[in-house]
Amino acid sequence: MVTRIQRCKDKLNALAISVMNQWPGVKLRVTEGWDEDGHHSEESLHYEGRAVDITTSDRDRSKYGMLARLAVEAGFDWVYYESKAHIHCSVKAENSVAAKSGGCFPGLARVTLEAGGTKAVKDLSPGDRVLAANEQGKLVYSEFILFLDKEEATRKVFYVIETSQPQERIRLTAAHLLFVAESQTNDSKAFKAVFASNIQPGQQVYIADQEGARMKAVTVQKVYLQEYTGAYAPVTAHGTLFIDHVLASCYAVIEEHSWAHWAFAPLRVGYWIFSLIFPEDYGLFSSASSQGDGIHWYSQILYQLGTWVLGSDTLHPLGMATKCS
Repeated sequence: MVTRIQRCKDKLNALAISVMNQWPGVKLRVTEGWDEDGHHSEESLHYEGRAVDITTSDRDRSKYGMLARLAVEAGFDWVYYESKAHIHCSVKAENSVAAKSGGCFPGLARVTLEAGGTKAVKDLSPGDRVLAANEQGKLVYSEFILFLDKEEATRKVFYVIETSQPQERIRLTAAHLLFVAESQTNDSKAFKAVFASNIQPGQQVYIADQEGARMKAVTVQKVYLQEYTGAYAPVTAHGTLFIDHVLASCYAVIEEHSWAHWAFAPLRVGYWIFSLIFPEDYGLFSSASSQGDGIHWYSQILYQLGTWVLGSDTLHPLGMATKCS
C-alpha cells in the first residue's frame, strides 16, 4: 500500500508543477486525501491512499476543466467531477513505476568535450574528458568512467528544467541530483544538490558560459515532464558534469552528493588501477558499447546497503528501477 500512496503522491507533485506553470501565483489545493475518519464508503479509494480530491487555491471553478486535463497529463488513471466543489483523481492498484525510476539522462542529452565539440551521452566512451566542476566550483575536464545505469530501449519520464536568460534545458529523471544555488557565489559551499522532482521555478541552477571559462547561476523558468526513449547515468572522476550546459551531479537516489561521491570511490580507484595496468585497453573496464543494459552491479549493492543502513525513507522512492508489474 505504501507503494500505491507514493504513486499517487508522485503524480500529485507533477500536477502541482503543471498548475504553477499554467496559472502563475495559483497553487494546487488538496481538499481530501487519506481518509482516517470514515467519511467515505467502504469501497472508497481514499482508504487505500490511491485517491485525492483537488481544486485550485483560488477556488475558481472556471479553471476546473483545465485542471482535470492537467491531472490526466500528470498521469492519474481516473479523473472526473465528483461534485461541483472539486475534482476527484485516483491511480490504479497495479501500475509500473519503472518508467519513472532510476537516475538518468536521455541518450540524446549532450556533454562538452575537452577535445572540442559535444557528444551525445549515449555515445560516451571511457576516457572521454567532459566538462565538469570540482569541489571548489571551478570548471574542469573530467574523465568519463562508466554508466551506472544504461537502458537503450526503455521509455522513461524525465523532468525538464528550463532556465531563462539564457534559455537552457536539462532533462533528468525524478531521483537524479541537480545543483541549485544558495547564494550568488560560485563557492562550492553555496551548492546544494536536490532531487530533480523537487526543483521549482524561481530556484537557480548553474550553467557554463559560452567560453567554458566559468559558471554562473541562472533562474529556472519552468518545470514540466516529457517522455524520451533511452536512459543513461554516466559517472565521471569528479562526480559532476555539464549536461546540455547545465551542471548536474552524476548521482541519484540519496539527496547528499558528497556521500554518494564518497561511496563510489572504490569504483574510481578500480578504474584508475585498471587504466594504469592496461593503458591501451582500459576501456575493457567499462566499455560503453560492451556494457549491457541495466543498473551496474556496484550501484545495486550500494542501494541495498543504503536501504539497510540509512532506511528506505532516506532514499528517493523512485530511486531504483523495478520490474514492470
